[in-house]
Amino acid sequence: MASPNLHDEDEKPLDPAVEKVRRKLVRFVAINLGLLFIALMAVLGAVVYKSDIFRSETPVAGNTLVPSPAEGAFLSGEIALPAGAKVVSQSLSGNRISIEVELADGSRAIFLYDFAAHRMIGRFAVTQQ
Repeated sequence: MASPNLHDEDEKPLDPAVEKVRRKLVRFVAINLGLLFIALMAVLGAVVYKSDIFRSETPVAGNTLVPSPAEGAFLSGEIALPAGAKVVSQSLSGNRISIEVELADGSRAIFLYDFAAHRMIGRFAVTQQ
């Protein structure tokens, strides 16, 4: 078997025109990689800035949560529902409680009560279509 002649393939100086093109290509690649790196850092910076990890939330005036009672005490109050209403379910979210009730006539309704304002803020009838 004939072995290839490796000595003929040793690095020979490139033609000046080819060397010029190679240098332009290397410079082009280096500039594009630098721009890509800068763009990636900008995107990562925006993601970190938008995330809630470093943000300290301050409550907005008028949207405060229900105050926690002092130790040994408890909160009390009254939510007036129509006569004959039976509570089916309830759900608490922030300052508001949603109470689903079955009324005396058998229909259902959802009442929204705001703890901060100490008042009923909504009533929604639940109907079937």
